[in-house]
Amino acid sequence: MPESLVFVITGPSGAGKGTLIRELVGRVPALEVAVSATTRGQRPGEVDGREYWFLDEAEFVQRIEAGEFLEEVLYVSGKRYGTLRSEVSRIAGHGRICVLELELEGALAVQEQMPGSVTIFIAADVPELERRLRERATESTGEIGERIELARYQLEQAHRFRYMVRNEELQRATAVLTAIVATEMELAS
Repeated sequence: MPESLVFVITGPSGAGKGTLIRELVGRVPALEVAVSATTRGQRPGEVDGREYWFLDEAEFVQRIEAGEFLEEVLYVSGKRYGTLRSEVSRIAGHGRICVLELELEGALAVQEQMPGSVTIFIAADVPELERRLRERATESTGEIGERIELARYQLEQAHRFRYMVRNEELQRATAVLTAIVATEMELAS
């Protein structure tokens, strides 16, 4: 498989990107999810290179300046996250196909830098997104409101991606996502 074959999966918070990716990777063994880099602290039980590549601020910035990131973002928290080009190369070097789970802006950046990438937007209706966010119970009511407003904006951007998969029912959405990936893999071979 060519290194340029990269699947980029994006969508609003609560759309089920992570769950769909886990299901997809379970069905398509040639896929591997890229490990993002971050400046946030390593938590107990986390392993460098498994959950994240843990970098300090100075190293992260130096790597940005050296052009080593495909995409990166600085969050309001002051923590940085990004995808190292070397991670995509590492996965391709093992004969596997890279899957990136990215925020909207990161997905657009990768799409621009890697024209061969296959971009897939995961969508869900706003009431369903809100229900899922409330079920997760990881954010306050105010934060959920902010995420819902952001989700409305992100849903308006779905047309900028090659595919859109509506995640209303997990098995159906997984089947659609798997069919897209299988088709693109066949076209690339």
